[in-house]
Amino acid sequence: DRGDHLRRTHELELELRRYGPPYPELPMLAGWADKTGASDPGRADWAGWIGGLLAGALNSPVMPLSDHVSRHMALAQTFAAGPSRDGSGDLWAEAAGRQAFAVMADLALHADAGGEMSAREYAALLDSLLAGSEIRNPDQGHPQVLIWGTLEARVQGADLVILAGLNDGIWPEVPPPDPWLNRKMRRDIGLPLPERRIGLSAHDFQQAVAGRDVWITRSIRSDDAETVASRWLFRLTNLLDGLEDQGGKAALTAMRDRGQQWLGQAAALSDRTETVARAHRPSPRPPVAKRPKALSVTQVERLMRDPYEIYARKILGLEQLDPLVPSPDAAERGNVIHGILERFIALAVDPADPASRQVLMDTARAVLDADCPWPMVRVLWLADVDKIAGWFLETEVDRRAKGTPFALEAWGDVALDGIDFRIKGKADRIDLTPDGEVIFYDYKTGKVPSKDAQLLFDKQLLFEAAMVEKGAFAAVGARRCATAVYLGLGSKPETRPAPLDAAPTDTVWTGLTDLMRIWAQYPRGYSARMALQLVTDVGRYDHLSRFGEWDFSSPVVPEDLT
Repeated sequence: DRGDHLRRTHELELELRRYGPPYPELPMLAGWADKTGASDPGRADWAGWIGGLLAGALNSPVMPLSDHVSRHMALAQTFAAGPSRDGSGDLWAEAAGRQAFAVMADLALHADAGGEMSAREYAALLDSLLAGSEIRNPDQGHPQVLIWGTLEARVQGADLVILAGLNDGIWPEVPPPDPWLNRKMRRDIGLPLPERRIGLSAHDFQQAVAGRDVWITRSIRSDDAETVASRWLFRLTNLLDGLEDQGGKAALTAMRDRGQQWLGQAAALSDRTETVARAHRPSPRPPVAKRPKALSVTQVERLMRDPYEIYARKILGLEQLDPLVPSPDAAERGNVIHGILERFIALAVDPADPASRQVLMDTARAVLDADCPWPMVRVLWLADVDKIAGWFLETEVDRRAKGTPFALEAWGDVALDGIDFRIKGKADRIDLTPDGEVIFYDYKTGKVPSKDAQLLFDKQLLFEAAMVEKGAFAAVGARRCATAVYLGLGSKPETRPAPLDAAPTDTVWTGLTDLMRIWAQYPRGYSARMALQLVTDVGRYDHLSRFGEWDFSSPVVPEDLT
């Protein structure tokens, strides 16, 4: 059943990357298994097996180290065996598995002295132990090539011996500094001096260089710096160079000539590399019929800044996958803050009431407990809410004086005039004034766009203001937009209105229609990184456009696609 197991594993991974929580549990797995219904009847049992193992893993109290080790080994072996087998599968079959088993066996042997610890402490301990373990895989490589250390080479022989790394500091190795005992103290208590290791290294070299067929090699440069030859190599060449009457100089010349033959062959290999042309700056031009017929207000900004991203997402259908293990990043923080304010506004609490701050903080705790699975991050984000709570409530009093909250997280969708294209978007909050006009509010946990940026690229609120007058938002119908405001919820909270006076809604709508009409024409190409805000900005599809082989000075090269 390995084929079904791998397929379900891949499908579960995609589910976790797109929708999954950081810590998948049995209810989530059961819901995922129910999506397929009868098309995969074995998925429910498979998901139940996974969920049962995870349930035991997540419930891990403080307990002795020996219990952690035995529990961990049992869980790992059960996972490796699969749902229909006993034993440990192939967990310990390869070199890495054998080394891991040795580490775990050694840990279990001494676990009685470890005391009690939490699962997090056990994980940190195990990470340090595994990181310090080295794997030398004897199952790979040429059967006639052996890589030995000095101890192994001392007691064994070979037809051809290659002494590699004959650089000072590598052979002999520089003795590590002793932070506790100087040379006199080491001698007085009977410990060997650091020079003893250099003497052993000289002995190893003397034995190895006396082989039947020996190559002596070293690197001339390391990390872009010149290296110094080993003292053993200096002594050997100086000795031979001074024994002219005994044939030493001739022997040294013959040695170097034999080595030069191999160096010449290596140089010839490196000189035979073929020059590969760099990728050009792409500007694909797909047929008009393949171009997107709808975009969101935020995607219009990406179309202006990096058209190649829209090409990759909307035409090629390449959506970026989220990490397998979600992290509390800026986007997640923004979603949580949005959820807190949305739930608080829905409660219709008077912001002027002294008790409103407590209601806001209680709401924040409830949302964080439900949507933020990281305990430490919950504390940090709750502190962020506490910092802006006073400012938000004070300014909310003014907002309530201008209008009444009417719709939260409202979706809008409307067709442009004269072309086959629709614009859509989601408004964080829509208020209605006593005169029946609309006020848009957009929560920004990141940087609030400036007036110039809104006029040129960041036109989200300007587009929404024009859309509402076209009846795009079913929740409010066609109404005039009185104003639209960004609420900055960062470390320095601020309010910044959209420049509706400099960009009236009819002008914005006409400009949006003309822009989309241009993009519907064939000669227009989806060029990469056309107008990013900063040179250091990273595009989602830079790897696909092979940015780095070209730069901002490179001209775009149109590519006609069929």
